Amino acid sequence: MAEAPAYVLQKAVIAALRADPEIQALVGAKVFDEPPPPAFAEYPYIHLGRIDAAAERIGCYTDDDIFFTVECQSRPVAGRDEVTQLAHAVRLGLDQVELTLPGLTLDWCDYLTQSVSRSRDGGTWTAVVAFSASVAAAV
Repeated sequence: MAEAPAYVLQKAVIAALRADPEIQALVGAKVFDEPPPPAFAEYPYIHLGRIDAAAERIGCYTDDDIFFTVECQSRPVAGRDEVTQLAHAVRLGLDQVELTLPGLTLDWCDYLTQSVSRSRDGGTWTAVVAFSASVAAAV
């Protein structure tokens, strides 16, 4: 059985973020599919957020339009500054990037928007960076 397009994209996004020198300089190897438990989190870090997939039917073909977010977390005194820089690095690393998706083609991966806010714990800053991608079966 073929892997779900959203899952293939997820793996490629994480690999691209981990390989990006700018992101490595900011967070090292702390790029995750799932965020670490708060008790074990070492700030700053980046993790994949929400993933929503919808079918885009074009004639006899179906592409997958995938909305996804990448979340950046920071906790120092200058948390807003740091998390904003992380979000910008994520934007530069993924906007219009060409990703290799085994068995699929990436039509586009575009930056949409971002938001920065203080989390409920009062100490953590979070940036949510949103993207839209379209994935089709390789022909």
